[in-house]
Amino acid sequence: MIGHDETPMASPADGAACGPTADVAAPVMTDEMGDPAPAPEIVAEDDRLVVNIGPSHPSTHGVCRVLVELDGEIVTKAEPIIGHLHRGIEKMAENRTYLQVVPLTDRLDYVGSMYANWAYCRAVERLAGIRVPERAEYIRVIVCELQRIASHMMAIGPAGADTGATSLFMYTFWQRELILDLFESLCGARLTYNYVRPGGVAFDLPDGWAEQCRTFIDQHPSAILEIDRFLFGNVIFRVRTKGLGVLSPEDAVSWGASGPVARGSGVDWDLRRDDPYSVYPRLDFSVPVGERGDCYDRARVRLWECVESCRIIAQALDALEEFEPGVIKAEGLPRLLAPRPGDAYDHIESARGSLGVYLVSDGTVRPYRMKVRSPAFVNLALLPLVSVGHTLADLVVILGSLDPVFGEVDR
Repeated sequence: MIGHDETPMASPADGAACGPTADVAAPVMTDEMGDPAPAPEIVAEDDRLVVNIGPSHPSTHGVCRVLVELDGEIVTKAEPIIGHLHRGIEKMAENRTYLQVVPLTDRLDYVGSMYANWAYCRAVERLAGIRVPERAEYIRVIVCELQRIASHMMAIGPAGADTGATSLFMYTFWQRELILDLFESLCGARLTYNYVRPGGVAFDLPDGWAEQCRTFIDQHPSAILEIDRFLFGNVIFRVRTKGLGVLSPEDAVSWGASGPVARGSGVDWDLRRDDPYSVYPRLDFSVPVGERGDCYDRARVRLWECVESCRIIAQALDALEEFEPGVIKAEGLPRLLAPRPGDAYDHIESARGSLGVYLVSDGTVRPYRMKVRSPAFVNLALLPLVSVGHTLADLVVILGSLDPVFGEVDR
């Protein structure tokens, strides 16, 4: 065993006793002239420490392995190694009907399943030329903005836990639980919903659901202010996150970052406003943008996006009152969709950024190809760029600030 002092064992051919007590001289390394060779020089590169973090560790925010090279406690290289949650969803879609693919999309971003449903369904609707009823469009906006809040609560809470504020997780998780109660009463599920369908949604809003939703959005802004004082006003959190993992606007654009990761760097881009879809052009909302591009700004952008989502939901609930209940699906849809041969791409603004789905149809009832453009995958690629020069403890905070969901990363 390396590290244990043992005397070399003699060979039986030498006639000596075999065992660790055998009195045998250690061989001497010599050069070509027979003189003792100098000891090998230890170069500085050999002093580095290589550490594996994950893939089964809560600090990696999922099944991610990060291969880290350290100089003391300073990160000199960080390489995310993915694929531990790869299930081949894009390939599996080739053997499912268009409707059967919807439950598979639930398993992509499992913290924001509504978004994955919606992005896929929009690609199918573009491919098949399906027009969604307005009532269904407003319902989609409501549930996906609720999903945005729920997802951001799962990003902000662990950000506090990563920096030592473990109590904050209970505050944010409670807000998420209130949303999951709404989803459970809407579709019967709390994680994988299978709710947004090609042509509309699976069910209309149950009686009293809109009032329960209003109750939530009425109390949520005050809860956000409490979280703001509790976490973002805490001197320890500010010291641990300000100036940490800085991403410049130029790097954010050149690397294809989107969502709060890009907006935290001052990139004022949101698909809901800049490439509008559904009924978002009819709604009034602001897009929070950071300045420094550090972990603090990325978390704070997510915090204020929750307030803006409440504004959007309130307007959508008001608009729903103009429509009669029941018209939630496009008319004349066959049970087995067979879009025309061709391809289509559509994208939406998910909680992590630009989530896109590319579909190819050969005219049959199954997709010929499906490709998901994952914002979590793109944003995770920034980890080696923004983590070098920081400590190992800071690496965990930086990784969490990118808000990766590895079901969507690995697909």
